[in-house]
Amino acid sequence: MELLHELAPNAAVIAVLLDPSYVESEVESRDAEAAGQKLGRRVMVVKARSENEIDAGFTRIAQAGAGALLVGGGAYFTSKRYLLVALAARHAIPAVYTSRDYATAGGLISYSTSFTGAYRQAGVFVGRILKGSKPADLPVVQPTKFELVINLGTAKAFGISVPLTLQLAANEVIE
Repeated sequence: MELLHELAPNAAVIAVLLDPSYVESEVESRDAEAAGQKLGRRVMVVKARSENEIDAGFTRIAQAGAGALLVGGGAYFTSKRYLLVALAARHAIPAVYTSRDYATAGGLISYSTSFTGAYRQAGVFVGRILKGSKPADLPVVQPTKFELVINLGTAKAFGISVPLTLQLAANEVIE
């Protein structure tokens, strides 16, 4: 939400597109509402679980005058990333996404857990289990590495100037 606030500071309404089938969608909704309130922005939550609902959701978001969009997580949305990125472009709504796959598909920005770091930690756990540790005895580990990916080509198409500080903070900048 802070990334959207930085990229679209005049956006009075920030839309959040969520897949209600995704187990974390309610948490994402609550967190987005709280972050929007903290930033003094109105948050519009739109739920979609099919291509038709996604298309209709983008129409509602555009009609409401949302100046920015946060796309929630989930496997279904990731599988529809090209559609989501295309609709954001068609409706000229700058969006932040939950995995680097979106930025490489032409999305503006992604911010997510480092999957490389997560896979590395999974390997550590497998090694410990193979050496005799019981899975129930292994600690719950929260992610500590995150990735920020910025697509400058998309920013240019939207007429957005990405601050240099944000570019320098990025793990990857796509020209």
